[in-house]
Amino acid sequence: MFPVRVVMFGYQTWGHRTLQALLKSRHEVCLVVTHPTSDHAYESIWADSVEDLARGAGIEVLLAKRPTPELVERVRELAPDVGVANNWRTRLPRELFSIPKYGTVNLHDSLLPKFTGFSPVIWSLISGAGQTGLTAHFMDDELDTGDILLQRSVEITPTSTGTSLVYDTLDLIPDVLEDALDAIENGTATPVPQDLSQRTFFHKRSDRDSLVDWSWPAADIERFIRALSDPYPNAYTYFRGERLRLISAHVSRCTYGGTPGRVFIEENGGMVIVAGADAFRGRSPGLVLDVVRTDDGIDHSALDYFGHGGGYLTATPEFATV
Repeated sequence: MFPVRVVMFGYQTWGHRTLQALLKSRHEVCLVVTHPTSDHAYESIWADSVEDLARGAGIEVLLAKRPTPELVERVRELAPDVGVANNWRTRLPRELFSIPKYGTVNLHDSLLPKFTGFSPVIWSLISGAGQTGLTAHFMDDELDTGDILLQRSVEITPTSTGTSLVYDTLDLIPDVLEDALDAIENGTATPVPQDLSQRTFFHKRSDRDSLVDWSWPAADIERFIRALSDPYPNAYTYFRGERLRLISAHVSRCTYGGTPGRVFIEENGGMVIVAGADAFRGRSPGLVLDVVRTDDGIDHSALDYFGHGGGYLTATPEFATV
């Protein structure tokens, strides 16, 4: 085996972990390309600096919001053996990803072709998937559709949070990257085309995507709250004009009927909220809120915050007090 010359494209903690793994390997990183810092909600967290790590290691760094002719020309000049990308936030065109001798390997934190696109770990937990993981695949002209080199999985458990699953998938990076590069070096790589009929493609998340829909079943809302654990923007709702972030909850042991969103009664030390599109039939468990957070950043016992039943949790800051 021989060291390969790598150009790396990456951003945030995912790119940082990838560069760390490359720096600990026998391979030579000849260029690191990363994005400028951002205050976007999903980019200002998990914000370990790829730029700082690369400069500290004496590696040439280029900052780019998107590929430029100058970037393409510099990569051509360096003539790397392989490209490695992780959490590059814009499209890499063929004129760039095809420059390295062996192509460009992207690391994507899902089990492709499921959860193509953005925030795959969060969407996988919200959706009720049983596993997530990390996929190493060759880049092609579409987003996350290239032939798969290898995958590693992690279990999504009843107590998993979005944060715990991010750490689980980050921990997979060194071994997945090493095995992928070894296979490319040795000529033993056997890329497998994706079955794109099984592809699920998820969009970027925005504030609206964290709003609770009380017509969902209680189990789905409980999982939604776990998916949006700190430091992510939390699941939220409104009560009597105040925005409430939902920090922890569990599914009720009893069945509660009525109108979704109704603040009902104490159970097991928390406050039951009626939930589910069929709640009017009296066949659905409720969601027991345990901890809520007000806009001043203070966490409250839900039972202390509500005090008693009455009123509704709503999708807008309207007052519903009856």
